[in-house]
Amino acid sequence: MSSSSGSHQRLHQGYNPLSTMDNASVATAASDDSVAGIASAYSSQKLMPTDSNSNSSEENMLQPVRIANTRSSVSCMEWFTVGVLCFVNLINYMDRFTIAGVLTDIQSDFKIGDDDGGLLQTAFVLSYMICAPIFGYLGDRYSRKWIMAIGVLLWSTTTILGSFMNNFGWFITFRALVGIGEASYSTIAPTLISDLFVNEWRSKMLVLFYFAIPVGSGLGYIVGAETAAFAGSWRWALRVTPFLGIIAVVLIFLIIDPERGESEGSNHLETTTYTEDVKDLVKNRSFMLSTMGFTCVTFVAGALAWWGPKYIYLGLRMQPGNEGLTQKDVSYQFGLIAMTAGIAGVPLGSFLSQYFRRTIPNCDPYICACGLLLSSPMVYLALILPRTSSFMCYSFVWLAQITLNITWSIVADILLYVVVPTRRSTAEAFQILISHAFGDAGSPYLVGVLSEAIKKHLRNSAHTTSAFVSNGLESLSLSLENATTTEMATLAINPLPSIIVDEDTNLTKFEALQYALFSTSFVEVIGGIFFLLTAAFIIKDKTKASQAVIDSQIAAQSQMPMNIEQMS
Repeated sequence: MSSSSGSHQRLHQGYNPLSTMDNASVATAASDDSVAGIASAYSSQKLMPTDSNSNSSEENMLQPVRIANTRSSVSCMEWFTVGVLCFVNLINYMDRFTIAGVLTDIQSDFKIGDDDGGLLQTAFVLSYMICAPIFGYLGDRYSRKWIMAIGVLLWSTTTILGSFMNNFGWFITFRALVGIGEASYSTIAPTLISDLFVNEWRSKMLVLFYFAIPVGSGLGYIVGAETAAFAGSWRWALRVTPFLGIIAVVLIFLIIDPERGESEGSNHLETTTYTEDVKDLVKNRSFMLSTMGFTCVTFVAGALAWWGPKYIYLGLRMQPGNEGLTQKDVSYQFGLIAMTAGIAGVPLGSFLSQYFRRTIPNCDPYICACGLLLSSPMVYLALILPRTSSFMCYSFVWLAQITLNITWSIVADILLYVVVPTRRSTAEAFQILISHAFGDAGSPYLVGVLSEAIKKHLRNSAHTTSAFVSNGLESLSLSLENATTTEMATLAINPLPSIIVDEDTNLTKFEALQYALFSTSFVEVIGGIFFLLTAAFIIKDKTKASQAVIDSQIAAQSQMPMNIEQMS
């Protein structure tokens, strides 16, 4: 072994700050969002190397190293960078849910059922999640600005080209291509924020970034429905965000692209192979369990966002006096609810996280679990009320979305503090792959397929009832021939209820979609369980990631670069 390697080994074995910290100090340090907490904890205890043979130069190198800490202000360029990232995220989700706002028109135009209607979103998300790992690999190694700019340009171009397709096969193909472009942006943008900020500032900036998701989704419904109504065609609804996308491409080239791990002083960490990155992420229990919990969030969010407006429209139409209600009206109201729920829910999650971290170091997964477990009964109540009360239905939709939105920024924060900086783009991509593969990639299509299957069952039941009633009426007509005058008078006062059987009535469509959407409440409970399990491991995994950053700084001062695999 070379002398350099020997010094490296002595350095690592002789000075392990976390090993000499008491449990209370470790818990307090782990409650911070970065290595700063751990650094301050071991610095306050005046920890020194345990190797008695270390020379004086090594002792100097082992003095407390530069650690990123909480700051009081943010520069103009940093605000500009975050603003651009939020703007792109906003139009990203506007584009994604514009289709949902005009879904009924698209189904009528292409003459497709609920299964093919759900397949539109599934095709988009499938390409999105498949390409995410590719962009995650590139994002950890190459220029993030160029990757994002090319991706935004791609989805803007494919969106506007898709609006001209008159064949459903070509239309769904272009929707799939949109997913490739969006994957490039979603895997990289959060890592830029993590490399610019730490601690409370990182949490606050993530709130702004993920705040754009529900707001952008709500704007997608509104812009889609209003533009389609104004232009007289749903196709024009898809031609708004591409122009905003071109503006975003220009702005992306003006933002800051910091060194990976710069905010934590860990920009000396060496990048490892993709295989090593994936192996480490699979072993990270906090990352994997929180990802599975987030998968349940995306499953529910995808299904409700896609089918919610149509379902509520079918239910409200059956209320007396709502015969003139249009899909545009419901999409507009649903969009407003989504936006206001995002305005309330995303910051609420961050506030609760920062407040409870002072006393409960592992509070983040607990908050996410409570959000999902509270959202589940809200979704159920929202699904059974459209036929009876518009106000109560919309109220529970709003409450369900608030409790669901609590998780967005917290899950992103969990990923960033349990994963070392040089693996964060890969981790983002891996989380996108899992959460969308088992979440919103399949939920719109699954709900559509269940709806069509239930419709078929309801039709068969209706036909059976129709045949039974028909035979009963035939027997009744024979009895009436011999009925007395008194019996005829009684029948006139209490006539038989009229029974109308029709395939694909509003009631059939509504009940089929209702039963299919009940699955979302069940999935939310499963997600809550995954987050509760995350709480058991999160402090240990957070401390391990922070230690890797500290060790890289120590190695940097000794002028001996360390590989993050050697620090595990």
